[in-house]
Amino acid sequence: MSVAAEALDPAVVRLVATDLDGTIVRRDGTISERTVRALAAVEDSGRRLVLVTGRPVRWMGPVVEATGHRGVAICANGAVVYDLHAEKLREWFPLVPDVTREAVARLRAVLPGAGFAVEYPDGFGHDPDYHPRWDVGEPIVAPIEDLIGQPVTKLLVRHETLPSDEMLARARAALADLAEPTHSSNDGLLEVCAPGVSKATTLARLAGEWGIAAHEVVAFGDMPNDVPMLLWAGWGFAMAGAHPEALTAAPHVTGSVEDDGVAQVVESLLAPADPDDSAPDRR
Repeated sequence: MSVAAEALDPAVVRLVATDLDGTIVRRDGTISERTVRALAAVEDSGRRLVLVTGRPVRWMGPVVEATGHRGVAICANGAVVYDLHAEKLREWFPLVPDVTREAVARLRAVLPGAGFAVEYPDGFGHDPDYHPRWDVGEPIVAPIEDLIGQPVTKLLVRHETLPSDEMLARARAALADLAEPTHSSNDGLLEVCAPGVSKATTLARLAGEWGIAAHEVVAFGDMPNDVPMLLWAGWGFAMAGAHPEALTAAPHVTGSVEDDGVAQVVESLLAPADPDDSAPDRR
């Protein structure tokens, strides 16, 4: 754990925000009992808990069950705010058709051979060149032009031979004035949100609604899509073994997901104060 975790002031921290996959969700798709207890303790202490993920809402079910319907979720890299207590969509920040069409055109130019897909609030669609690697239910399969005539939660781009880091480098240059590209995996997948939408912007919006400032927030993450959030929060923690961009950006590092790194910091934050620390010196 970073030494800085010991310096967290419980009187200052009012919100804990954490990524899911690779941060609290382990490689086998589970969340440890220790981490579940730590997240429950955040809300029980009167602080806000926000789960911040690239996942769509439709993939939140197992996490909701594992964590006891606690907190609020920011999904799709900031495009959706979802109430985990009520299991209800609160806010949506979509890509509009004109922007999506232009993004597809630019990405085709810099990522030849790529396939495209879109997330809707209630479903998924992809073109014939996009080959899903996870369960996407019963998707709509059609040319991408037929799928982007309406607002979409995010655009996904799959390339079978290029790594995600290379795709992101090309997409950042191509979409700099148009949309927000990022990635949350290393398997040739790129994710694109509306301009100005990221985990950080939506987290900042939520915190502002609650009267919480950045310096009162602790955030955890492990991938490039977490970087804006780790930089915005007063206390940004990358996980041990995280993507180099996250490790470079985050001021602090905690243990890996397998070592319950988030729980380590939260337990330190919520640990009862040692009465001897404040007792007067009577020597």
